[in-house]
Amino acid sequence: MMSSHKAVAVSLALLSAAFLTSAALAEGAGLITATPSELKWTAAPSVGPGAMIAVIEGDLKAAEPFTLRLKLPANTKIGVHTHPVTERVTVISGTFYFATGDTFDPARAKAYQPGDTLIIPVGMPMYGASREQEAVLQLHGTGPWGITYLNPTDDPRNSKM
Repeated sequence: MMSSHKAVAVSLALLSAAFLTSAALAEGAGLITATPSELKWTAAPSVGPGAMIAVIEGDLKAAEPFTLRLKLPANTKIGVHTHPVTERVTVISGTFYFATGDTFDPARAKAYQPGDTLIIPVGMPMYGASREQEAVLQLHGTGPWGITYLNPTDDPRNSKM
């Protein structure tokens, strides 16, 4: 049986190692800065027509931290969907209408303004929209990121244009 002093020493050693490891990982990542004019926007077909994405940090397909901006044109509807990771969303500009649930109901969507934040757990059905103006959102979490629509007909990647 381990003495209480030895148990405390082992616990402190393990805790120190965890802090040093995370500090070393953060140090190795280097500084990342991004101003709006420097962002490189590309189409985001999984979100909808005209939606644009700018990845600031990370590989969205990898199990690593990511930060991205999502630009939704006016009158964009994102059907009921889930994500495989906890998603942290901050409204940067415009108004974003958001609700949870299995059925898209615009009347249930709450308006979120610049500076508002949402933290959505893994697998929670949700939907969102912009209305009369463009909305820009910042999302971050730990990947891999993805989007799965509950109804395949809501998935813009399935539309026959």
